[in-house]
Amino acid sequence: MLWEKINRFWKAGLTETLTDTRMPFGNREEKNKKAPLFIMIMLILLILAGCSDRTPEGSDNEITQQDSEAYSFDKKDSASTECIGEILSDIYEEAVDTNTLGSLDMMRRMVARLGENGYVAVDSGNQIDMTQAEQAFDFCKAVDEKEMDELTIIVVMEMGIRKFDLKTEDGNVNIVRGYYQYDQNGSLQNRSTVSYPADFWQYTEEGYLIFEGSYFSDESYILTLSDTPEHTMLRILPLDEKCREYNRKYILPVGYEQNNLFLCNWSEDDFGDLDFYDLFDRFYPMTHSQPVPYMADENLGVGAVYQIQGELFENVIGAYFNMDHETLRSKTTYLSELAAYEYRPRGFYEVEYPDIAYPEVVSYTENEDGTVTLHINAVYPGGNMSKEFSHTTVIRPFSESSFQYVSNEIILPEGYHDIWWHSNRLTEEEWKEVYGGT
Repeated sequence: MLWEKINRFWKAGLTETLTDTRMPFGNREEKNKKAPLFIMIMLILLILAGCSDRTPEGSDNEITQQDSEAYSFDKKDSASTECIGEILSDIYEEAVDTNTLGSLDMMRRMVARLGENGYVAVDSGNQIDMTQAEQAFDFCKAVDEKEMDELTIIVVMEMGIRKFDLKTEDGNVNIVRGYYQYDQNGSLQNRSTVSYPADFWQYTEEGYLIFEGSYFSDESYILTLSDTPEHTMLRILPLDEKCREYNRKYILPVGYEQNNLFLCNWSEDDFGDLDFYDLFDRFYPMTHSQPVPYMADENLGVGAVYQIQGELFENVIGAYFNMDHETLRSKTTYLSELAAYEYRPRGFYEVEYPDIAYPEVVSYTENEDGTVTLHINAVYPGGNMSKEFSHTTVIRPFSESSFQYVSNEIILPEGYHDIWWHSNRLTEEEWKEVYGGT
């Protein structure tokens, strides 16, 4: 039994492999990432309606109930939120005074303080272990066994909190979600409250609670002629802090956005299909502590082209790879007469879907040769997947701030799978076709 294993985990303090309760993967509809019309529509919808599980900081006190059959909760929301505000007040004031609001350290302190006061709490980015997680496990067990139970989960955010009041009966789950934002006096004020039944509910093998539902919103209905969906993914199972440290230091700074470092197979013997222009974009801020200065043209119909000094380009890439200049030049466009690399920044036709997976290191091996092998899951809240795919990445640490990427192997689920939200840069032929060679 899944829940018997969970109970043994908590009693023994050991991580066991849990029965996979995920639904079949299924094929995802193909997306045409290149279509400008699609991109413009998505950007408008995201700006006006908000993204997936993120709570919009919308109009004050918007109270919405999606279904008249949704369970009602005791009207203790105001008092409990007031209590939460008092519990966190000194940490919040310190964070404001030190300009560290939203920092990992401050959010960790807030989550820990809530846990000390008996609350189930976690941060919005799932970067901190959930406190009082046993209560969440017990609730999931009650759902599975069709018993009655209630649970409140506090999600700490940069400028406030989300509070989920969950209630289950006969295997059904209903949610009341409130979003509270700090005002200028440091008090938590209700910005929106919505209620909906969970259309999707799952505790996954990777230790995540995932649920989603839809509620009615006037603004969203005008745009989409449908209810507003809300996805929520919260890690319940604790994660080794060393895994979190490795993730923050080596994997999250690059991530999956607009690069393929972790999306293809490569090694120091064969760098495969790595796009070193995308990696220049990711590594430049890491080496120079400032954004890449080579920007796309303000005119969407014009393709910008730069010549980057060879030494600069090679130093940025060489900071994180053990490769010679000849290999790098063979993978790029090197202008020997100018001793420079031709560089075209990503333009309008190379943007990616904004709602993508994020990496999470789940285990590691420290090898005898000084390298570290990291086992990583791609967590995709928007797709209700705690492991969209996985990859094994080897890094070579040198010092506290110096390291190299050694290899990567991506592991896709069985059957058809397309990382549809990723977009490659235009090839030279495609670029000329789009911009007319200008």
